[in-house]
Amino acid sequence: MFELELFSNASARPSLPTGVTRLEGFALEWQDALLAALTQVIAAAPLRHMLTPGGQRMSVAMTNCGALGWITDRRGYRYAALDPRSGEPWPALPEVIRKLAAAAGLAAGYASFEPDACLINCYAPGARMSLHQDRDEQDFGAPIVSVSLGLPATFLIGGLTRRERPLRLPLAHGDVVVWGGPARLAYHGVAPVVDGLHPKLGRQRINLTLRRAGALKLNGN
Repeated sequence: MFELELFSNASARPSLPTGVTRLEGFALEWQDALLAALTQVIAAAPLRHMLTPGGQRMSVAMTNCGALGWITDRRGYRYAALDPRSGEPWPALPEVIRKLAAAAGLAAGYASFEPDACLINCYAPGARMSLHQDRDEQDFGAPIVSVSLGLPATFLIGGLTRRERPLRLPLAHGDVVVWGGPARLAYHGVAPVVDGLHPKLGRQRINLTLRRAGALKLNGN
């Protein structure tokens, strides 16, 4: 059903950094329930292009589900319990997404991963995500679980500094990447998505990034 860092042509596939696991096709058996759940989440908390602290409009459209949602604006990067657009709590984390994240965490060696935040990123052709660290969470002991749906993309995963050249990891619909341990604070990003047409999602890539954000800082959110 899926491959856990096992490839038929190992010489053509660079080895992954320690702490990074790719589960090829892992989410395929969940896809119909995932897409149905995402339709409901996005109806309740629509996708939007957030602003960076420097005032730049992000090319990726975003929303969240779960107890906490990741947001960015001129005040900075942070987690918030309420959707700033509606003032209401983010939609609850759908059970299918929670179960998928827990199963992927277990397959990668994390036996009790329970996410409380799911960032939903929607990439139109040409959209990208620059190299960054996920460091707004309170719990760095939990892994990151990333689910790819729709158009293929090139995931960039590097080291603990921007100077380290990132590995280019191709991802297809249904692939899941888990990183934690020594790679938990690795710089990572997504190269510009190439135009195409996916049979289920059309001209877009959707990425679910599941995290254990932990307790909110006392920042008014």
